[in-house]
Amino acid sequence: MLKYQQIALKIEKYIESNNLQQGDKLPVLETLMAQFGVSKSTIMKSLDLLEKKGAVFQVRGSGIYVRRNKRKGYISLLSDQGFKKDLEDYQITSKVLQLDIRKATEEIAKNLNMEIGAEVYHVTRIRYINGQTLCFEESYYNKSIVPYLNNEIATESIFHYIKEALGLKIGFSDMFMNIGKLTEEEAGYLGLPTGSPKLSTESIFYLTNGQPFDFSKVTYNYEQSQFFVQGNGDLYNFQ
Repeated sequence: MLKYQQIALKIEKYIESNNLQQGDKLPVLETLMAQFGVSKSTIMKSLDLLEKKGAVFQVRGSGIYVRRNKRKGYISLLSDQGFKKDLEDYQITSKVLQLDIRKATEEIAKNLNMEIGAEVYHVTRIRYINGQTLCFEESYYNKSIVPYLNNEIATESIFHYIKEALGLKIGFSDMFMNIGKLTEEEAGYLGLPTGSPKLSTESIFYLTNGQPFDFSKVTYNYEQSQFFVQGNGDLYNFQ
């Protein structure tokens, strides 16, 4: 994780620990620089990142303000770290259906920027929220980057293992969304009637050096899933 990303996390923790609310003002730049021991350019990059994430907003000539209008139980579609943080007030559990090593198909190789036939970990899981099915997840991890996975790791948090045990720095992600109807197989996993509405996502997660390590497909249970996007001015340039 780059320095400005680390500082952005620290500022978020500062906001949480001080219970700052929507519209509360953060300290001035000079105070933030002294508090975190970094340069003005680093603080500015951190604040720009937080603004894009919807955590703060900046008013020219006035200061930096907290933006906290998230609704409880909603999953951010812009998160690069998985959805457990958005649902930290809920019990999130996983059931591993399958974990094996496979050869990358053309689709997997293209998304993970690797050779066809290279080894990947293949993991399928059902994720639960407070005991109710939240989603069905199928993931592929580049084995040259994530050299070991087991059922215990997959049942808990694969991303936590990647960051803490392997010491890898997760950078950013690309997400593609599709709305459709559940197939018979998907409906069986989610406990819903075949043909029920669904939101499916395909995500590619990258390390900070730009190397993709995880290609995941997630199908959500529409009865349990709620999503939000905190936009900024860039989202409205098409109007």
